[in-house]
Amino acid sequence: MWPPFEISDESQRLIGRVERLLGRYEGLQSPRPVPRLRRSHRVRTIKDSLAIEGNTLSLDQAMTVLEGKRVVAPARDILELQNANAAYNRLSEWNPYSLKDFCRAHRVLMQGLVTSAGRWRAGGVGIAKGDQIAHVAPPADRVHGLVKSLLKFARDDSVALLVRAAVVHYEIEFIHPFEDGNGRLGRLWHTLMLYQYHHAFEYVPLESLIRERQKEYYAALGASDRAGNSTAFVEFGLTIVEEALRRFLETLRAEATTPSHRIKIAARHFGGRDFSRKDYGALFPNLSTSTASRDLRHGVEIGQLLRSGDKALTRYRFFESR
Repeated sequence: MWPPFEISDESQRLIGRVERLLGRYEGLQSPRPVPRLRRSHRVRTIKDSLAIEGNTLSLDQAMTVLEGKRVVAPARDILELQNANAAYNRLSEWNPYSLKDFCRAHRVLMQGLVTSAGRWRAGGVGIAKGDQIAHVAPPADRVHGLVKSLLKFARDDSVALLVRAAVVHYEIEFIHPFEDGNGRLGRLWHTLMLYQYHHAFEYVPLESLIRERQKEYYAALGASDRAGNSTAFVEFGLTIVEEALRRFLETLRAEATTPSHRIKIAARHFGGRDFSRKDYGALFPNLSTSTASRDLRHGVEIGQLLRSGDKALTRYRFFESR
């Protein structure tokens, strides 16, 4: 029995827009990003997926940890990052339809964080929201069969893969197959299925946009729970894929354009948050350090950026009106 969902008219429109964006990507003369850009997107993907679960590492700290350097941060947060990096580094190895790989991926994500890493939960789960129980997962003795059936659905090419990936993401959260780490595994599996669909998704930080729209993410999960099907989450997932892919293409184009264009993209990315020159450089990894500094100076001069601090402690913020 396949998971319940419908492909709405809006979902059909979103699928078409995603396909057109992928066509634009394929039409670029040199579409494959340089290694530094790939690494930057990967770090943001991992850091933002973990931030949804409460990990406190900043982008600067995450990049420093993955460079093999020490940072002052909670040991658990650092281990979560290292584990997630190991899991995402195996995107080309995981089979999204394999029950064995599904459990292996959870083991990599949660090694040293829970004693049951890679093993199904043994008890019932009720997820609270305030004083209310927002979601009751299926009984533990049904988990194995439900996940096995879900991964069988995942390979059914009678349904568009863009839709299947979103359905699988939702159902992982609904089934809640493991004691902990289900959220990050659901996002990893969504990305993995998209990566199998088109290599462009190796570079698209889907999880970063989910982090940015975290309230909408949980609202879509809740709406699907109440409806008894994943239709609402499919629409949300397709919206996120379209926007993340569009931003990725903008980033590729912007690196060869003007400082003003890059500043405009940075304003959308950082919003009202403080950021450093290193954060800005991570958004446009092909830029040299001196060019990044000139861009930020330009942003201050034209009145789009506020600058505070000095030298290594310098921070920037876009005016709230932006």
